[in-house]
Amino acid sequence: MKPVKQPIYLDYNATTPCDPRVVQAMLPYFTEIYGNPANGLHVLGRKAALAVETARERVANLINAQPSEIFFTSGATESNHLAILGTAEYAPVTRRKILTCAIEHKAVLAPCKRLAERGFEVVILPVDENGIVRFSDLEKALDENTFLVSIQSANNEIGTLQPISKIASIAHHYGALVHTDAAQAAGKIPVDVNEWEVDLLSLSAHKMYGPKGIGALYVRGGKRKIPIRPMLEGGGQESGLRAGTLNVPGIVGFGAACEIAIAEMPKESARMQSLRDELEKDLLKNIPNLRINARAAPRLPNTSSLTFEGEEADALLARLPQLMMSTGSACNTGALEPSHVLLAIGLTRQQASSSIRISIGRMTTENDIQVITEQILFTILKTT
Repeated sequence: MKPVKQPIYLDYNATTPCDPRVVQAMLPYFTEIYGNPANGLHVLGRKAALAVETARERVANLINAQPSEIFFTSGATESNHLAILGTAEYAPVTRRKILTCAIEHKAVLAPCKRLAERGFEVVILPVDENGIVRFSDLEKALDENTFLVSIQSANNEIGTLQPISKIASIAHHYGALVHTDAAQAAGKIPVDVNEWEVDLLSLSAHKMYGPKGIGALYVRGGKRKIPIRPMLEGGGQESGLRAGTLNVPGIVGFGAACEIAIAEMPKESARMQSLRDELEKDLLKNIPNLRINARAAPRLPNTSSLTFEGEEADALLARLPQLMMSTGSACNTGALEPSHVLLAIGLTRQQASSSIRISIGRMTTENDIQVITEQILFTILKTT
């Protein structure tokens, strides 16, 4: 087996490196055009404001929205909180039920828990063995008291894609708002807010090769259409929905990342899926007890959750120091508990502790996949 000279990065769902083209687009706004976009009295402020609005258009184009429906935040976590907690501030007294699902990101489950502490009824829908919300469970939980349904577009650990348009159609029949966390989906698969018919959608730039610390919330029809209580107040930025001086370089980078994604996504998604499928096929052929989680579900093209029966995932990763993989969500780093996502789809605690996530990306090559397969097989078969 050939030694790996350079680390191979396989954790793109957690921390995607910033595309060099995005960095290049951002650079002038760190030094040359460092004006405050809220100040239109001088040329640098006007240039910064124009850059922000250009980026807003690019983000809107990625999801087939209107620029007036895009509000910049610090990332999907803030967007999720704003969508869930902010809308709940205006929930009618007759609508006090929130629906979400068992494999949501903690950035959705946490604000839902806070609403439960404030007297809302929070229903956490189960999922099937592939991580899909069952329509029968959704329809059983929905009623005229339901205010909001928040279901993720794509799971960050197992890659499962939810049937968002169908979920939205059912929820809207009962008059509920629909929110989806699309942080993992946008830039990897087509996202169309009109086709999906969602009312609110969360985005994060760094999931699509943009900078960290910048995201957006889509609000159908804008703030006047769906009332939202701001979490940050004071300066009136983002139409009063999110106060604070705008992160102009980050916003420009977000827009650039969206523009690149629009141009390259069809070809790039197909390439990543081909590499992912090749990896899974080669591993399955040589490791009989390997489990590919959510294999039967529609999945993100780059994501693979693998359970190696009898192996401890952290010990396996320690024996593969040149392969930058993950045991689950990077947002749960340091947690001793097994992944709540894997437990929700029926894995035992032991199986969940024997699972790793591989998420390939724009920089992954055919040669990388061959090296990855070779390294994993050598390491596992050597110990059996």
